[in-house]
Amino acid sequence: MPLERLYAAWRIQYVESSTAAERSGADAACVFCRLAAEPSNPSTGVVYEADESFVVLNAFPYGSGHILALPRRHVASVQELTESESASLWATTTTAIAAVEAAYQPDGMNLGANLGRAAGAGIPAHLHLHILPRWSGDTNFMTAVAETRVIPEPLEVAYEKLHEAFLALG
Repeated sequence: MPLERLYAAWRIQYVESSTAAERSGADAACVFCRLAAEPSNPSTGVVYEADESFVVLNAFPYGSGHILALPRRHVASVQELTESESASLWATTTTAIAAVEAAYQPDGMNLGANLGRAAGAGIPAHLHLHILPRWSGDTNFMTAVAETRVIPEPLEVAYEKLHEAFLALG
């Protein structure tokens, strides 16, 4: 039986850009630091802002509603956060979970951090927490067999849902 292929051409942008600076030895500006300076809007994916933290859509999500909570300051580890930054990040994460629940009504949620490249962090130099809604039965053969995730909605739709949910929370 011939091997079937399912192409996810949109992933090449991520594959090529995620480690380009690391491979070349160039000191590229942190994408998260650039986003921290931007206001909430669909073009940046920033859906929520607090004084010392913010929330942005994951540009390469594992599923619909996948967002990241981050400190504004460029730090790689939890231990580098000030007490105030830690409190802000946790409050922002709590608000983000409520917004995801309101926007998506998931059956569950993944909350996690990949600390360091060896742990799977795509951008290990800027601490970020993943918030990912989950539904019973949302895993399927595509990930295991084709190493492809099926995302059923565009990022623009996710932005609108989440931005409205954050606004409703106050």
